[in-house]
Amino acid sequence: MAHPTKLGHVHLKVRELDRAVEFYTEVVGLDVTERVGDSFAFLSFGDHHHDVALQALGPDAPGPSSGVGLYHTAFEVPDEDELGATLKRLEERGVEVSPVDHGISQALYFEDPDGNGVEVYLDTRERNDRWEWRGENERLDSDQLL
Repeated sequence: MAHPTKLGHVHLKVRELDRAVEFYTEVVGLDVTERVGDSFAFLSFGDHHHDVALQALGPDAPGPSSGVGLYHTAFEVPDEDELGATLKRLEERGVEVSPVDHGISQALYFEDPDGNGVEVYLDTRERNDRWEWRGENERLDSDQLL
């Protein structure tokens, strides 16, 4: 029996489509591939029609739950320079960021304008010759990234 072999895309519900599109294009680096009025936008890194789908629910839509459900969407960057550039873009927007060193990755945790959890991270397993997480969540010195 065949099973899926990769994640196709993430579909996020947002309040304001334009604000969400601006955030994901400017902060994460996605490009808009298709837009359906003020209801949907499809964004891609370039290899697929979309890696992220955004669906506008309107300004009065409730925010994400703090209970069971998606905790965050994670995006990998290729190097420390790009992780630092992402941190700078977030700080310029006044976004609160939690920088964390997991031993196998360096990560920036934050929320998009609608409260959806986002992680941008650098995989450091090869550099650190570490392949297992071991539950570490140490504070990452964000000044080093800048």
